[in-house]
Amino acid sequence: MNNSDKFEKYRPKKFLGQNFLVDENIARKIVASLDVQADDYVIEIGPGQSSLTKYLSELTKNFIAVELDKSIAEKLKTEGKIEVIHKDFLELDFEKDLKSFTDKNKKLKIIGNIPYNITSQILFKLFDNAGIMDSAVLMMQKEVAKRLDAKPNTKDYGILAIQTQVFTSPKLLFNVPPTAFFPKPRVDSTVVKFVFHGNKHDIKNYSLFKELVKASFGQRRKTMRNSLKKFFEDKKISFDKINFDFSRRAESVTIDEYIALAENLNELILK
Repeated sequence: MNNSDKFEKYRPKKFLGQNFLVDENIARKIVASLDVQADDYVIEIGPGQSSLTKYLSELTKNFIAVELDKSIAEKLKTEGKIEVIHKDFLELDFEKDLKSFTDKNKKLKIIGNIPYNITSQILFKLFDNAGIMDSAVLMMQKEVAKRLDAKPNTKDYGILAIQTQVFTSPKLLFNVPPTAFFPKPRVDSTVVKFVFHGNKHDIKNYSLFKELVKASFGQRRKTMRNSLKKFFEDKKISFDKINFDFSRRAESVTIDEYIALAENLNELILK
């Protein structure tokens, strides 16, 4: 029996984006990349058939698996080896749901082979909680991973790249072929490590910053003046109040420039 055969009976659910990792060598490599210490607080997103879980549970007792699939969650709970939260990770409340993590000053380490269809949402949730994050090792679609460390004036530079680099130092570790999964996805995957550094840029109004970046890339082929027209109207701010070349396109603006632009906007709003 090969590795994929033993997963046949679980019938991966397509609507949950389930592709079970069946390559043990890659599983061990992913876990090793997180560098888990005995006193670390670790959360696994979607343990599935425990490819990573069985190795993680040996490294720290402060380990929680968050699983949306009811049958998998119940199976893990029945085994009684780890703490399991049956919940969509996107709905996880880090304050209320992680009661067993008693040291509130201890930052979290996150790991998972995450569903490709909600990769961005998961990353944005982590970024929104960057202050309590230590690091994360996540496997995602290769094409998405390429966007994380993208630089200005490239096609991959956008909202995800900016958010990622504001709060973390991302490193693309290694690629994983479709043959490492059951069922085999139609794309290659990449394992990425994120080292969080919090809000090192000291962005005063993070919500405004996010809103600005999103609006800027809403029509990325147009100039910033056109892309941000409604945004500025809603904020009741005139373009001529800010010293910035709005004839540029969103993809040419650096992260530092977006931060400075958001700070100027915040000052005008507060007046």
